[in-house]
Amino acid sequence: MAGFGSDKLTFVSSGTPEADKATSALRDRYGDVGLAHAEIVVALGGDGLMLQTLHSVMSRSIPVYGMNFGSVGFLMNEFGNDHLRERLEAARPTKIYPLSMSVRDMDGKVHSALALNEVSLFRSSFQAAKIEIDVDGHVRLDELICDGVLLSTPAGSTAYNLSAHGPILPISAPLLALTPISPFRPRRWRGAILPNTAVVTFRTREAQKRPVSAVADNVEFKSVVEVTVREDRSNEVTLLFDPGHSLEERVLTEQFRY
Repeated sequence: MAGFGSDKLTFVSSGTPEADKATSALRDRYGDVGLAHAEIVVALGGDGLMLQTLHSVMSRSIPVYGMNFGSVGFLMNEFGNDHLRERLEAARPTKIYPLSMSVRDMDGKVHSALALNEVSLFRSSFQAAKIEIDVDGHVRLDELICDGVLLSTPAGSTAYNLSAHGPILPISAPLLALTPISPFRPRRWRGAILPNTAVVTFRTREAQKRPVSAVADNVEFKSVVEVTVREDRSNEVTLLFDPGHSLEERVLTEQFRY
């Protein structure tokens, strides 16, 4: 599938001097209709800017084409001033579905957020967290003693999940990765691969003594007692990649790095 050429572009920058300079040059050359009227967003920065941009356009289903001005740029294309409209016309789309997180804190308040990479729980003090893990209404792990635990989408499996020694998931796989962060007990548990239909509930134990925070990408809630996570197919975002540099190819390549 191709054909993402459009005259209605808008550009966003990560705010570094290099990204700002490139953004200004692209605006002068190709114009900028503003986010309210854009049909494609071109983001200049790193993966953090890409996630921020994807969250901002999720409700409008506007595709985002990234150009790398960050340190990793896993979700970005190479930067180039020339032939941008032709590159957009030839770009290949990848759709990503977020995780929906519902949180209940110690005051009984309920919060919600969406995550395109992962939902993570972290200990908030020197005390290790104690977390019960329930999958589809069945307790699968009575007590995980750890620094934290996360549930990752395929798109997020090469991010924090990989750093925590979780599995890399093919981008189109209907799977989620459940990965502990520095587990102490059970010492040999390395996580699980779940179907994307799974509903995962985390319950914190001794919440007053062992406070835990829950984070959906960059949205954090403190002092949580219960966190429920599931894939949300009512929302989606579209990333655009140059031919031969798709996210599917990058995920596959990452599995053969050593």
